[in-house]
Amino acid sequence: MISERRRGKTSHQEPELSNVSKRLVRTISQKSKNNYHENVMDDDDDGVSLRCLSLYTRGGGCKVGAATSDDFTEVVGPVRGTQDTTVDCFSYGVERFWKRNNKKKISQVPESHQNEAMQVFLPDDILEMCLMRLPITSLMNARLVCKKWRALTTSTRFMQMRREGNYPTPWLFLFGTVKDGFSSREIYAFDVSFNKWHKIESEILKGRFLFSVASVHENVFVVGGCSSSGGMDRKTHRGVLAFSPVIKSWQKVASMRHARSKPVLGVYEVESDCLTIKSQPRTRRIGGVSDVYEDPHRFSIRRVPRNEKSKHTSVKNSGRFLIIAVGGVGSWDEPLDSCEVYDSSSNKWTEIQRVPVDFGVACSAIVCNGSLYVYSETDKLAAYDIVRGFWVRVEMSLPVRPRVQEYAPKLVSCDEQRLFMVSVSWCEGGGEIGRRNKAVRKVWELDLVHGSCKEVSVHPDAPMDWNAVFVGDKKKLIFGVEMFKIFGQVLEFLTMCDVSDPKMKWVHVSKNEVGREMEPSSCAMKSMAVVHL
Repeated sequence: MISERRRGKTSHQEPELSNVSKRLVRTISQKSKNNYHENVMDDDDDGVSLRCLSLYTRGGGCKVGAATSDDFTEVVGPVRGTQDTTVDCFSYGVERFWKRNNKKKISQVPESHQNEAMQVFLPDDILEMCLMRLPITSLMNARLVCKKWRALTTSTRFMQMRREGNYPTPWLFLFGTVKDGFSSREIYAFDVSFNKWHKIESEILKGRFLFSVASVHENVFVVGGCSSSGGMDRKTHRGVLAFSPVIKSWQKVASMRHARSKPVLGVYEVESDCLTIKSQPRTRRIGGVSDVYEDPHRFSIRRVPRNEKSKHTSVKNSGRFLIIAVGGVGSWDEPLDSCEVYDSSSNKWTEIQRVPVDFGVACSAIVCNGSLYVYSETDKLAAYDIVRGFWVRVEMSLPVRPRVQEYAPKLVSCDEQRLFMVSVSWCEGGGEIGRRNKAVRKVWELDLVHGSCKEVSVHPDAPMDWNAVFVGDKKKLIFGVEMFKIFGQVLEFLTMCDVSDPKMKWVHVSKNEVGREMEPSSCAMKSMAVVHL
């Protein structure tokens, strides 16, 4: 009986002891919080911070409540947190105290629920800000992480934000390589930032050559060209292809009205939605004299009031652009003087006014200050006003004569504000037989207001490639690629010039990395485009 009474008394006292221990913890917690507030007030008076001092017990951790009670000697563990760490340390210590006395209950909880609180999710806007700063190669690898990242980084909004933030870096795309006697399907891409070449397979370009390329935003457009199936059979194309390096995809766009190879191209980004294009009637030239247009402004590009706009131009398109194709060679190897304009908003090609009479064969073209400037093999310069829609002869004193006739001048524009011309001229000998001749490639800046030009730079390499390609971009850089055969090998030199530098020095960014794999005919077939990715 005595043992049963004692056993009953003990079982009756266990709940009371547990309640006393809980009350004790709450009392200690309340006293510690009150002391914390008093310490904060003392901190304001004495200028000494008592929050989360480096006072560690034998087991480590932050001993916050040691000054208030000798009974509370529980070690609370390491500090976690960056702001208001005193309260966090105390609450974390109480949590550890409770977990230590309830291990069985915690072990019954699945691990997925225990780790659920540790998962961190970034908002989409912050994730976009992080991803848009990645280089394009790292960005393409990030798209393989999950479907969400792929959808986020391939959207038009994301690419526009990345472009507006000036995060893309220049890439050079080299087209028109020849292997085994035929145009290969390979495109060579050069990453300027990492100084590395990449090879891209493009089955759609196999057998196609003598085409022209132009870069628009993140795309490269392949215009015209020829193809041969062997023998003497050759076909001139009207088709136009759009290549997107970011997603490595090809897309067919509207075909030109005339089949042509090696036309000169110019790209104009439309900022106003009032710009419309209307068809130019076809005309014939008899005896070298062109027909007289009754109203040259009527059938070309012009501005119209908003209430007279057609349906396809009523919708504002911030990414609208025009591609202007001038000249080239026709299906019967005849030189062409016709011109066409491609409008991205309507996906149509429209004929515009032909080049001026006796202008000659166009060899280079570029858009600068709202006009398309075209240079001919007869050393004549003409400008096409894109807004008003007519040609104007540009009279300019060009000190490039006598120039080497095999080297046609190239027009280059940087930031669509400054117009340059790269030409090859004699500096010694003058090309006369029996004298030591020395040619040099120079860069001239054209002053369109005063009709003059001045020499601004000299290219360091000797002019070995008569089909050297020079392309400018919006970052005030000029890139040039030269490719020629010497000692039985095809060599390649890639150079770059920063026009923002007053000295405008050229630097070599790549040597003999691509040309060794090509045939000599690649020197004449090559074309290059610069894209910021």
